[in-house]
Amino acid sequence: MTRAGIVGAVPIAILVRAAVRRLVTAGALLVALAVLAMAGGALWTRGVSHGHVYDESTVPAAPVALVLGAQVYPDGTPSAYLAARLDLAKRLLDAGKVRAILLSGDHSRWEYDEPGAMQVYLIARGVPASQLVLDYAGFDTYDSCARARRIFGVRQAVVVTQTFHLDRAVALCRSLGVDATGVGDDSVRWMTAIWQRNLVRERLAVVKALADVASRRDPVFLGRYETGVDDALRAG
Repeated sequence: MTRAGIVGAVPIAILVRAAVRRLVTAGALLVALAVLAMAGGALWTRGVSHGHVYDESTVPAAPVALVLGAQVYPDGTPSAYLAARLDLAKRLLDAGKVRAILLSGDHSRWEYDEPGAMQVYLIARGVPASQLVLDYAGFDTYDSCARARRIFGVRQAVVVTQTFHLDRAVALCRSLGVDATGVGDDSVRWMTAIWQRNLVRERLAVVKALADVASRRDPVFLGRYETGVDDALRAG
């Protein structure tokens, strides 16, 4: 290499090292911000939900159980997670802890219907159709809580989901105007890999929850007031 080539290569090497250092620094800052955001979200959900999470036997009575949707298989069968939530809600209804059940889930595609599958499952197990109300636009936990309050007029409810999800669900509902308590299911903890994956997902979900509450975004779909919960409570 000529002397001129050596001299020209030195600044390039210096520039490359500087660029690498900047990338490493930026990456470290992003990781630190992500960790802080997850920690802040977790502290927020625990703080807001503190004192409002119960086990099945001690949860105070409320007019409505809000069951949050989860996966439904192609044949319309609820997944083990969703079936466990529905079984828990039925027990609350049978025990007189609630008088109506609001089934909130995803029906964004014609062939995929979480609330409809939830309704079929509960009716097959003896729950009167008159005590079931369907929300087809509960696309995520925030939307389910926001629509429960703004579309169905729910002011007080027991939120039913898995325990790893419960703090976030109760915190979101309480932040959106629903006097919510929560009962969590642990019966599917034997599905260890899925349970652990959801625990990891929850660390990220609390960040989105905090951002949603801070922005006060509208749910994906709003609309006119629906009287389904009022009708179910009169029937119950």
